Order: sequence, then C-alpha cells, then structure tokens
Amino acid sequence: MKNIYLITGLFFSGLSCLWAQTDSVTQPKRVKNPLIIELEVENGGILASKEVKETAFQSAFYNGVNLKVGWKIQNSDDQYFTLYNNPIYGVGLYSSTFNTYIIGSPYAIYGFMQSPFGNLANKRWGFDYRIGLGISGNFKPYDEETNPLNVVIGAKNNVFIDLGIRAQYKINPNWRAGLGLAFHHFSNGAMRLPNKGVNLIPLTASITFQPNGETVLPDKSYIAPYNERVLFHVNYGLGWKQLERDNDRRFFKSTFSAYASKHISHKWRMGAGLDLFYSESGNSDQIAGDKSGKLSAKLSYGPSYYLAHVLTRNLVLNGNVGYYLHKQYFNGEITRIFLRAGARYYVYKNINAGVSIKAHKGKADFIEWTMGYTFNRK
Repeated sequence: MKNIYLITGLFFSGLSCLWAQTDSVTQPKRVKNPLIIELEVENGGILASKEVKETAFQSAFYNGVNLKVGWKIQNSDDQYFTLYNNPIYGVGLYSSTFNTYIIGSPYAIYGFMQSPFGNLANKRWGFDYRIGLGISGNFKPYDEETNPLNVVIGAKNNVFIDLGIRAQYKINPNWRAGLGLAFHHFSNGAMRLPNKGVNLIPLTASITFQPNGETVLPDKSYIAPYNERVLFHVNYGLGWKQLERDNDRRFFKSTFSAYASKHISHKWRMGAGLDLFYSESGNSDQIAGDKSGKLSAKLSYGPSYYLAHVLTRNLVLNGNVGYYLHKQYFNGEITRIFLRAGARYYVYKNINAGVSIKAHKGKADFIEWTMGYTFNRK
C-alpha cells in the first residue's frame, strides 16, 4: 500500500504545479500534441481456479493504482494516428497489493496506447480502449521452504499485459472522470516455475487532467490506400524455459518462422506460414530419455495462421494459431495447437524487433525475443 500512497501523492503534488486553460482559447495555427495526466484506481476481479483460490489467494483482495502520462497524437505525418482517432501514447506506472504476504505487492512500468471510439463530437461523454505492455517486479515468488503456497508465479519479475475499456464524463475541457473494466496478466513465460500466471479483471475509476483542454477531431477526409502487395516475413526468436519445478535448469529454445500476409484493411493483415522450433531439452537424458540427442527430440514444426493488428506505420501487434505436425511432449509441447501473441516494432526500414509469448491453451511455453525482416513493405 505504501507504493499506492506514494504514487497518489506524486500525482496530486504534480497537479499543484500546473494550471488549466479556459475553453475560450483560439485554434492555434499548428495543432499540438497535448499532455495527458491520469490517475486510475482499481479493485477486485481475481481470476483463479478453486485450488489456487484456496492456496495462493486465500483471504486475498486486490487493489491497484495506475499513474499514466501521455500525449494525444493530433499532429503526425503517420495517418494511423488519424485512423485511430488521435490516440494517446504514453508511459504508465502501476502499483498494487493483494493484501496477502503470499503473492507480494507487484509494481510495473509499461507503455500504452489509448484509442477513443464512438461519437467523438459528444460534448459530455467519451469512450476509449487501451492496450499496454511492460515489465513488473516485487512479486514474492514460490519457494519450497519459505513460500510454498504461491503456486501461481515463480519469478519476482514478470511480463505485464494490460487491456482496458471505459466510459468518461467530460466535467470541463480540462477534467474527465471515468469508469471501466480492465484485464491484467502477469507471466514469466515459464522461465521460472510455477507459472500459472496471475489474471485480474478489476473495475476501474479514473480522473484525467489535460492542462491544455483543446481537443481536435481527426480529419479523415484523405486517407491513403493501404499496401495491397503480399508481404513476406522471416523471423528468428529465442528464449529459455524451465521444465521441472524441482530442477532449476533452464533450457534454450528458439524459433524460425516464415509467413506471407496481406492487408485486408488499414488496421489488419492476415496470412499463413510455417514455424520451426528448437528445444535444447531434447539433448537431456533426464528429459528426453532414449530419444536424447536425436534430431526429432530437438525439433518440432507446423503451419500457422498469422494475424497482425497495425497500430502505427512501424508498430504492430502479432498473433499466431498453429498446429504441430511434429512435437515432443517432454519439451513442454503439451497440445497439438500452439498460440502466440506479441508486439513488433520496425526499428530500421524493413527490420523489426519484438517480444511475444508462445503458449499451449492457457499455459505459457516461453517468451520469444525476436528479430525479423519484411519483404515488399513500402
């Protein structure tokens, strides 16, 4: 709770140094990207099985707070900001408590995109959704001797995924109050076991301050057509995976992927391809047994459906649903169907870098750190 009080105090002390402008300000010649400061509190919504509720979350109750600082993108030569209704991009600080010593009091730092939707010209009500990704810390991980009841998370630091939707009431041009629903997921991608993950769907209440209360509606009078050529993608990813809770060794894993995709709209690309996976654990006598060292014990592969959600000219969210033609259960490939979700950014022309989580059903396989190249991209 100390973290929550600290962030709340910093928020309101920062506001004392700012002053609001009236809504009578004339339209500037050059549209600016105004600063947005937001404080959001959230409660409840722990998702867990009966077994987990009786162990890790016994008598637990969730409280969280977010302090977000961002800019509403109203001036850019990237038309995707217009397509997403002048969204807010920024950085968030998150702090929470489960009111139990078993889980800890995690915090996180993350980047986010917040996009308005609905009737943007409404003078009183607004609606938006958000997507966030970051790194969390301060979990109290599983330990056989000191914390055996934490059967959900085995690492102090984990990936933080944040999704949200809400309605906002516009008090005046500078202040807005909101109510909504969020989803948080914490996972370390099986780098440390156990890794059932922590999942939350809390109710949220927020207050938003915009020092410059001026908001410009997106001008969609001219949107250039999207690229209609077939794009070809080649990616390489790597990561590590712990297979047994009582064995701390982590095994190297890697991925080689090749896909073809095509825009079906400005915001979406669809396609298909092939994934080839390597698992170092196939060399372990303890893990692979009689198959140890054989190529079939180390490699798995299969076709996959590819989906990309384009957020900006250079930033995309990527996903896959694949099917193993060959797999090995002892490498953690527990079902025929595999899933992937992540984000990639084009760091230089057609070269991209990113991170994603590969999973089977709701169970993480490993975190992939990726580099890739796209052919036929404008």
